[in-house]
Amino acid sequence: MDNVKEGFIPVTGGNVWYRITGNGPGIPLLILHGGPGSKSSTSDPLRQLGSERPVIHYDQLGSGKSDRPTDTALWTVERFVEELGQVIQALQLEEVHLLGHSWGTMLAATYLLKQPKGVRSVMFSGPALDAQRWEQDQRRYLKQFPQDFQETIERSEREGTTDSADYQEAMTAYYKRHMCRVDPWPEEMVEDMKGMNHQVYNFMWGASEFTVTGTLKHFDATTRLHEIKVPALFTCGRFDEATPEATEYYASLVPDAEFHVFENSSHMPGVEEPEAYVEKVREWINQQEMKPGA
Repeated sequence: MDNVKEGFIPVTGGNVWYRITGNGPGIPLLILHGGPGSKSSTSDPLRQLGSERPVIHYDQLGSGKSDRPTDTALWTVERFVEELGQVIQALQLEEVHLLGHSWGTMLAATYLLKQPKGVRSVMFSGPALDAQRWEQDQRRYLKQFPQDFQETIERSEREGTTDSADYQEAMTAYYKRHMCRVDPWPEEMVEDMKGMNHQVYNFMWGASEFTVTGTLKHFDATTRLHEIKVPALFTCGRFDEATPEATEYYASLVPDAEFHVFENSSHMPGVEEPEAYVEKVREWINQQEMKPGA
């Protein structure tokens, strides 16, 4: 791909890798990936927008091509928010559109509650803005699976055997329904799941989507979402782990926010419906930039 620039930025705790795709004239789009402990997608279809505006990805500390320190004191929402500010400053992004996916929505919301300058709009993709609600929603989905499947999950969590083959098989079936419905999964996604930093994920979240035990256990931005002052778009897939009901509820808490469902997706519309996903993001961003006085 033409016009790609990569590098490293020093942040609290180490160096993070970033990539800028394209140099179009529009306001840059900065992507906050999910996880925690996951990485940026190499084949993210949003990179197609590079001819219109710079599209910036970075691997959060502890993941992807960034440094992987093992000090658990680094794995807090506050430090990741600080890191986001350091990335924005280092890249001299005076104005920026933010797009957070999954855990990245927790990061985006917490950052915005500090009322930073220069954020033109925010997109919450597959939002996880209340950890307890997320856990309850996954448990409701779990009840739609066969009894023996549910028992495997429950037993593995109870006995601490979530690294067993049975459990992994059950999780894969769950993910194929509620994380990514493309079959088979693209090779990159399989590799990304393997490359996940479980130390970060387990410390902050827990052993699985169904039980949050980590530092995010009591994360809940819902009481403060009304403080977000920038234009906000909330999106999810019809079969998303971030359920349409939860996503619409979050959108209702932000003044004038918009809500959109990708009908043929679960948690990864960028993989499941790339054209529709890119078109929605493009349309949203352009709409914000065309507003009078913007």
